[in-house]
Amino acid sequence: MIKLTPRVVARAAGFALLVAPFALRPSFAQDHSQMYHEQPAAQDHSDMHHEQPAKKPPKARKKKPAPDKHSMSHETMPGMDHGMGHDGHEMKGFLGPYGMGREGSGTSWQPDTSPHEGIHAQYGDWMTMWHALFNGVYDNQGGPRGDTKTFVSGMVMAMAQREVEASTFGLRAMLSPDPFMGASGYPLLLATGETADGRTPLVDRQHPHDLFMELAATYSYQLAKTSSVFLYAGLPGEPALGPTAFMHRVSGLDNPEAPITHHWLDSTHISFGVVTAGIVLDTIKLEVSAFRGREPDQFRYDIEPPKLDSYSARASWNPTRELSMQISWGHITSPEQLMPTVDENRLTASLSYTKPFNAGDLWATTLAWGRKYDTPGNTLDGYLAESELIFKNGITLFTRAERVQNDELLERDEMVMGPVTLQPVYTVSKVSVGGIYDFVHTQNMKFGLGALVSRYGIPDALKSDYGDPRSYMIFARLKIQ
Repeated sequence: MIKLTPRVVARAAGFALLVAPFALRPSFAQDHSQMYHEQPAAQDHSDMHHEQPAKKPPKARKKKPAPDKHSMSHETMPGMDHGMGHDGHEMKGFLGPYGMGREGSGTSWQPDTSPHEGIHAQYGDWMTMWHALFNGVYDNQGGPRGDTKTFVSGMVMAMAQREVEASTFGLRAMLSPDPFMGASGYPLLLATGETADGRTPLVDRQHPHDLFMELAATYSYQLAKTSSVFLYAGLPGEPALGPTAFMHRVSGLDNPEAPITHHWLDSTHISFGVVTAGIVLDTIKLEVSAFRGREPDQFRYDIEPPKLDSYSARASWNPTRELSMQISWGHITSPEQLMPTVDENRLTASLSYTKPFNAGDLWATTLAWGRKYDTPGNTLDGYLAESELIFKNGITLFTRAERVQNDELLERDEMVMGPVTLQPVYTVSKVSVGGIYDFVHTQNMKFGLGALVSRYGIPDALKSDYGDPRSYMIFARLKIQ
């Protein structure tokens, strides 16, 4: 185990914030309409064969001064393929010849119309991008099993890319302030998974994510105009399993509350040891991963030893620019620290739709299903539908509906002792609605206030434990982009 030291933190934070000082210097900002586009089809030039009358040579124009090598571009326009830096150099996707809007967390895909917000700069042959999101939240979960807490969540992400002929090299780092909220995370009714202290499971709470959410490298080689092969390695990283992680999906990234389907769909997004290989064939991506199946432990500041004991495969398809679909399967070896003899097979399918409208507004929706086959244990389904409307006037509206079959809501001593028996399964559901108003909105920053409310579907067998709860969150959101 690699222990956290001031030197490790300083190096990681320094990389993540490498270009932060430039974000506050508007004099370097370029027109944010600079973006990556596929080359248009060849035009008809048959008229060029006709003789044209001689023209006077044009007057010599003064050459424009070369741009500063640290000049920046700012990408925020939804519905476009983003990524062009200075000198017209295109920062394309890390894994293939397409716009960066298609790439989500890890190696996952989103619709090509997804916005890819960030502040760009170039250092020599390396293009860089970084962005940050922080939520200061007051959380009030109702009912007999509810609780209250004030905490900060979010992420800082930095990436760098270098192109050499047909090859593209990439580096990514993502850090989270979650560990500072405490090992027990924050109250979230009906959420289960992982442990806070290594002795008892977290129930009705969302675990904090690790300080290091991603430290990864990528390599891709372009085979043809729209095809490539790629490698991805992370410590930690995200294997090819499930949809884009919830804090990166356009349909859910502005909702500060984790979904209760997290451990049915995308809980492997922080895996300490991941190697993924894949091929892109225009709008289709096929990939396989080997990764460490065990969830991160209760020590949220360290980097755990890598171990490739699990595997997964995923097929993704973007049939149109607005639509992205995936189906994936994975075998996860001993994911839960407190149930080491239980393995999990997971099957997921999802559909994401992102539609720009009104020259600046955006609508994003995700539908997802996940099934966990615990061996030994139960087979459990989880369903999610979430949607978000982002308006250019500073208003964001979002909603999420979920339904899960859960067998971990009631405490069970045998989880800690070791023996595994079939537990009763309860079907529960949850609906949340909320919104944000950004009253500060500059080229590189958004700051606003938001709130959400949640209601639950609790079966009669759990009413004595949960009652008929209502929950809400009030939060301030800072987005640097």
